[in-house]
Amino acid sequence: MTTPSHPAEDSAELLPVATPARTRAALRALIRPDRGLALTGIGVLVAATAVGLLVQPLLGRIVDIVADGRPAGDLTLPVVLLVAVAAVQGVTTTIGLTRVARLGETVLARLREQFVERALDLPADRLERAGAGDLTARVTGDVARVAEAVRSALPEMARSVLAILLTLGALALLDVRFLLAALLAVPVQLLTARWYVRRALTLYADQRVANGAQQQQLLETIGGAVTVRGHRLERQHTERSAGRSRKAVELTMRSVNLVLGFYGRLHIAEYIGLAAVLIAGFWLVRDGAVSIGTATAAALYFHSLFGPVNAALVLLDDAQSAAAGLARLVGVTDLARPAETGAGQAEPAGGAEPAPVPQQRTGPHQRTAPGAVVAVDAVSHAYGPGRPVLHEVSLALRPGEHVALVGTSGAGKSTLARIVAGVQQPTAGTVTAPAGAGEPSVVLVTQEVHVFTGSLAEDLRLARPGATDAELRGALSTVHALDWAEALPDGLDTVVGEGGHRLDPARAQQLALARLVLADPALAVLDEATAEAGSAGARVLERSAEAALSGRTALIVAHRLTQAVAADRVVVLEAGRVVESGPHDELRDADGPYAALWRAWSGSRTAPHP
Repeated sequence: MTTPSHPAEDSAELLPVATPARTRAALRALIRPDRGLALTGIGVLVAATAVGLLVQPLLGRIVDIVADGRPAGDLTLPVVLLVAVAAVQGVTTTIGLTRVARLGETVLARLREQFVERALDLPADRLERAGAGDLTARVTGDVARVAEAVRSALPEMARSVLAILLTLGALALLDVRFLLAALLAVPVQLLTARWYVRRALTLYADQRVANGAQQQQLLETIGGAVTVRGHRLERQHTERSAGRSRKAVELTMRSVNLVLGFYGRLHIAEYIGLAAVLIAGFWLVRDGAVSIGTATAAALYFHSLFGPVNAALVLLDDAQSAAAGLARLVGVTDLARPAETGAGQAEPAGGAEPAPVPQQRTGPHQRTAPGAVVAVDAVSHAYGPGRPVLHEVSLALRPGEHVALVGTSGAGKSTLARIVAGVQQPTAGTVTAPAGAGEPSVVLVTQEVHVFTGSLAEDLRLARPGATDAELRGALSTVHALDWAEALPDGLDTVVGEGGHRLDPARAQQLALARLVLADPALAVLDEATAEAGSAGARVLERSAEAALSGRTALIVAHRLTQAVAADRVVVLEAGRVVESGPHDELRDADGPYAALWRAWSGSRTAPHP
């Protein structure tokens, strides 16, 4: 179960945050596969803590020996035992903390994998509504906070809680009245913890949301810097960024004041407890109930509680902060997955490694056109209430057929392409597409191509991890990219991507098309895949795309109508509806919507022949 996250300023719909109960359940599920490691680590820490509790009685023994005026030789045994205790405790503590830390890192890795897997599955429109800043803040700040808690707070918390419980037990063994005196500090500590927890969880959650809003504003301002300068909007964006930064700083200062008040209350509890134990020791020694050494051991036991008690309570700060971050991560991993669909998970932007999924797509209808590779039946989609994009669109793609989607901006072409590719789930209707059998069933290539950091060969092998160098060169040759690829400083071993050799938009798109060839899907979806290369580059890319699509079924969102000319069939979308469908020549001569688009687009151009 998840609840909506706290709204940030101007945010449309942030990703959800899991409830405390759901977060605890998710944490138990993450730990369950490593129960043995958890039990072993805790068991070794219990042994280490128990051995460490021998220090105070041994010191008390030394005090009694000195107070009774015994020979110095009587000190030998307690001193040797103290050295042995220190050695054993050091070894066992190291082993226990190592195992607990390993448990934490394993759980953290599992959580990261689930988060990344789910984030990659999120529908594009859901991410657009949340904004990149919210997801970025979770995958950076929240993961870092949980990681920090796992690496430092979790082992220390485990050791502190064990030390507190066993030390209180040791006080009771000395004399139950020492335990009762020590417990006078507990009400103050519990009230302090309750006071802190009630304020911290909401404060840290608000702080995370404010940081996400701040990052979103910075991303928008920096990403749109050219537009901001062009429209002289620097002042407005600066003021907006400053406002969100001020809000983040204000919440940070509130958290600092909260922690300072927390520490002050803890010191009061320490003074109350220590004074009570010392007074109890004075009375008991005066009455002859215990020796001076025993009273000393009791005082030392309570004094030794300062560290673990303060650590446990202070770690509530890290725990609450980590809990807020964990709830935001679990909120994403718990988002309802799209119903399993037949098109397979497409490779977005020619980048991610595709994976096959079962045959049937979501929706109430399940009719399939005879002999069709893809059947779209009465598909409708809306990005929100009152924002319909597609209206009962039906479409069938036959084996080997190239279908071009054309229409004015906002007609719904890209939305339909993402739905066919399986990246977007329709609001209603059915899409039936091929199921992968060891190969990806659908690959989507868009105009927004990402070049991953690494060698060119590694980038290509994202589509087929086991591909040989000969197969990589064959794919590059197919899309007319082999010449420039081999001319790179290190050929296929040249590092590309962030910090590496920069590929211009046309070459990056050819790289994506080469990945499509390597993936060898049953269906290829191209969403304006030649739009970013400029006129000369577009002509090169059209040749590359034609070669990559040869022999396979394809749905092409046509940025340039030359792609429609070369297609077997043209489907015209207008306001989310199919208004025309047929071969280019037939639609051009029909004097309908396509003919109008063709006249507007071609102008003085010499139209190529099909």
